[in-house]
Amino acid sequence: MSGRQANRNLVVVLGDQLNHDSAAFDDFDSSRDRVWMAETQEEATHVWCHQYRLVAFFSPMRHFRDELKEDGKDVLYHELPADKRVARHSSFASLLEGTLSEHSFQRLIWVQPGDARVRESLRGSANKLAIEFEEREDRSFYCSLDRFFEWAEDRKSLLLEQFYRVMRREHEVLVDEDGKPTGGSWNYDKENRGTFGKRGPGDIPAPPSFEPDEVTRDVMEMVAHRFDDHPGSLRGFDLPVTRGQALQALEDFVRHRLPSFGDYQDAMWKDERFLYHSRLSHALNLHLLNPREVVDAAVEGYQQGSVPLNAAEGFVRQILGWREYVRGIYWWKMPEYAQLNKLGCDPDHDVPDFFWDGKTEMACVADAMRLLIDTAYAHHIQRLMVLGLYAQLLGVHPAKFNDWHVAMYADAVDWVSLPNTLGMSQHADGGIIATKPYCASGNYIQRMSNLCNSCRYQPKEAVGEDACPFTTLYWDFLDRHRERFSKNNRMAMQLNNLKRKSDEEMSKIRRRAAKIRKGELRV
Repeated sequence: MSGRQANRNLVVVLGDQLNHDSAAFDDFDSSRDRVWMAETQEEATHVWCHQYRLVAFFSPMRHFRDELKEDGKDVLYHELPADKRVARHSSFASLLEGTLSEHSFQRLIWVQPGDARVRESLRGSANKLAIEFEEREDRSFYCSLDRFFEWAEDRKSLLLEQFYRVMRREHEVLVDEDGKPTGGSWNYDKENRGTFGKRGPGDIPAPPSFEPDEVTRDVMEMVAHRFDDHPGSLRGFDLPVTRGQALQALEDFVRHRLPSFGDYQDAMWKDERFLYHSRLSHALNLHLLNPREVVDAAVEGYQQGSVPLNAAEGFVRQILGWREYVRGIYWWKMPEYAQLNKLGCDPDHDVPDFFWDGKTEMACVADAMRLLIDTAYAHHIQRLMVLGLYAQLLGVHPAKFNDWHVAMYADAVDWVSLPNTLGMSQHADGGIIATKPYCASGNYIQRMSNLCNSCRYQPKEAVGEDACPFTTLYWDFLDRHRERFSKNNRMAMQLNNLKRKSDEEMSKIRRRAAKIRKGELRV
């Protein structure tokens, strides 16, 4: 760099945009442009982040920084020190504005953020300092936001299945020359609900474990000192932190676990950490992997005969279908979406204490929480039908549940977290994403796992000392929202079952549920 006047563009790279083919680098000129990246106290503390999650963001950022430098790019990088007294009040906006005040740039460039709050911060800083800015499209998705908005325009309902079929045809994934689905069916969801039975899952090859290198160890030391009061553990940190490691994880998943993923993607088993799930969401959401190469790898496995169709399609549906769909919903409905609370939950009703420390006698919750505390991860059934279900039945306010979700999961980025928690899990959007609430009693958990075998609570019982809290709260949930759900045809069977409960039993259920919801009954 020859001096301040040589500066042209300041290219902002966010912690979840770690891809070298990003639109941010289009026409990048190493002699006149500089990259800006920042670790900030604000981003680590606006929710009380899991220590594991912090390392899972900061280590890939530092590795990406080093790769950019090796590529000849000049990087202005703000690194958090271990001493928590230093940069205590650093915010994204203050650091960026400080850089712009210190250096003269003609223009700010960034790629569409995955968080509406960050997007407003970027625009606010640019406008405050009267600097020209350009927001470029995030090419790390199949579906551009413009394309999603075009699809969503004037639709009475935004059903995933309809969107998924459009994406399959447009991108020619698992379709024939006429645009018809491979195998004759668009969706093999009914073949994705297998259980392990009494024999259990058997030996499952574990996902690859990546030993922390010097960069990661430095980050771990910083987090351990600076954020020592944050939840979770750093023991055993082994997530991929570079693109090379992420590609290894993808190849290993397709070879060893994807073939059985289709059959058992909804199953659970005590003390089995990852089962047949990919554990690739963190790498995908930080853009260490591109969804196209992930989908292509799954489809190639099917074409080569090593991956059954129900497994390939079930996995493709999660990436090309669900992941793209929730991103579109997020930007289509924001900012109003974040405020939705259609079930009328108390704004002060937060997640229970055991959602932080795992100290509960409910075996299914304790098992999921052990995994979450240790790895900042839980697979989608644990998220939706254990932890999410309990929060919904309990009446936790959806915004507080989302804050907890963002805090605890390493793969949580706002665009994917908010629609999944508020919409899919808590039904706070009133049916935009899911046409009915995902609610169930303890019987569901018993059917899909062996967890109830080691639990003191009885899943079939709703009242009494040993009654399963899920079952008690399930009937209370239906009762509390009886009128609302009566307008939903898909809830008819559940409401009919509710009608069979005697007045005496319902009175006992209500009393026990009230104690659980108020925290008066330790579970």
